[in-house]
Amino acid sequence: MKNKSFLLFISLLFIHILTINSQDINIIPKPQEFSFDKGNVVINENTIIIHTSESNASAKTLQNYFKDVYELDIKSTEFQSLKKNSIHFKMDESIVNEGYELSISDGEITICALNDKGWFYAVQSLIQYCSSNSYFSKYEKSIKLKEVTIKDAPRFKWRAFMLDEARHFKGMQQVKMLLDEMALLKMNVFHWHLVDDQGWRIEIKKYPKLTQIGSKRKSTQIGPLQWESPIQSAEPHEGFYTQDQIKEIIKYASDRHITIVPEIEMPGHSTAAIASYSWLGTSKEEIEVPIKFGVGKDVYDVSNPKVIQFLTDVLDEVMALFPSEVIHIGGDEVKYNHWKNSAAVKTYMKEKNLKTPADLQVYFTNNISNYLQGKGKRMMGWNEIMGHNLHFYQDKKDTETTQKLAKETIVHFWKGDNELLTTAASNGYEIVNSLHSYTYLDYTYNVLPLSKAYSFDPVPEKLDVKYHDKIIGLGAQMWGEWIPTNGEMHFKVFPRIAAYAEIGWTRKENKDFAAFTSALKHLQKRWTAKGIYFATDEFVEKKK
Repeated sequence: MKNKSFLLFISLLFIHILTINSQDINIIPKPQEFSFDKGNVVINENTIIIHTSESNASAKTLQNYFKDVYELDIKSTEFQSLKKNSIHFKMDESIVNEGYELSISDGEITICALNDKGWFYAVQSLIQYCSSNSYFSKYEKSIKLKEVTIKDAPRFKWRAFMLDEARHFKGMQQVKMLLDEMALLKMNVFHWHLVDDQGWRIEIKKYPKLTQIGSKRKSTQIGPLQWESPIQSAEPHEGFYTQDQIKEIIKYASDRHITIVPEIEMPGHSTAAIASYSWLGTSKEEIEVPIKFGVGKDVYDVSNPKVIQFLTDVLDEVMALFPSEVIHIGGDEVKYNHWKNSAAVKTYMKEKNLKTPADLQVYFTNNISNYLQGKGKRMMGWNEIMGHNLHFYQDKKDTETTQKLAKETIVHFWKGDNELLTTAASNGYEIVNSLHSYTYLDYTYNVLPLSKAYSFDPVPEKLDVKYHDKIIGLGAQMWGEWIPTNGEMHFKVFPRIAAYAEIGWTRKENKDFAAFTSALKHLQKRWTAKGIYFATDEFVEKKK
């Protein structure tokens, strides 16, 4: 028995030695520059965290990490000159926003950044480094870290993950879990899809029926045929966030340097709202919240001033809640036949000299943009808002437009070819590239394996270099139609979210899929401990 215990001890020690001698940085996203040195730095209960008032929050995050994970009570203080055995937060105005420099050398750890975003991201790197390039002695209550210098900054300013809760409501605990993992991966935008045909998930106090009626549906389409399935769950589905709950989540995200961008769909994907207030719809028919997925039964009657007032009222409450500069208005998959069959809409189009339904959509969208601008906000929408024909069900002549989208708009590109993206960039629009074939997390791993997800470049190869700066980042979209359970959501999101984090942060020439998958093993240990049901290696690539 003693021999077995001794062998186990030697084996574990050997594993730790291998880990600390590794030449892999094992941090996701991979830092832009790093170099190892020969020595080690020890962290123990005599270590002191030295910080400024500006870096206090990040220092506290690190202090809590050592306490929670290693049971090390490390003191934290401001303005102390001690050098050895310290973790020192310093301001450096030469470092870019969100960037940082992390040095583990000569008996101390130094963390330099311009602001708390940089310090926070340095702490996330240090946390991952501790789990993958260290040896922890519980007996000595110390962590031995391999010496390293890291210089790092993001490639893109927009590094987003989208959660669709309109189709299946997940709740605050799941949202906070996702925000925690985003923070570790240095993702900075949580795109919250709160409104769609199958559910309205945000309390609007001026219009209580939106949640009394719009947040509930009688049943849900299910089955292996998905979109064509005739099978129903025969179980009601409901849920929404109160404004107080949303404030709590916004604060939670802000503490992790994540901006929450709410999406309020208009003029399409609006059936849940129309089911709540029938006068909002173009048909004026009484309808229920749909139990089938796909494009809804009606769209907003944008010719009706009362409907426009409703939308601006909703946006007023949304803007009062969310500090984000950007408000996403959706704008995708508007079926124009509803407008084409409306006498009121046709009269309105004639009065405004709008020739096509696409003209009407762009005209409406610009009015919303002007309203948001007047409130100090900026509009974002899926790339149909430019008037592009992306769908088989639209008549080509209906998508011809002479209207020009407001210049300040952020175009969220999800479908189309390089020509459409170039058109948007050449017209001066900033673009978030979320091309569906690479970024839609509802796709199976057979359709979108981890390696394909990792290979995505938000800047298309054929895009003229003069437009590269118009691509401000990417988004990864977790559409919710076919993920009724938390486990199914976890399986689709993890580990692919880590690939998108690295795409958003790490320069293309620094990416390495083999190094990424090696580092992923350390994240998988974290996910296992947190009860996250991630897809394991045998599932993440296309089956032969």
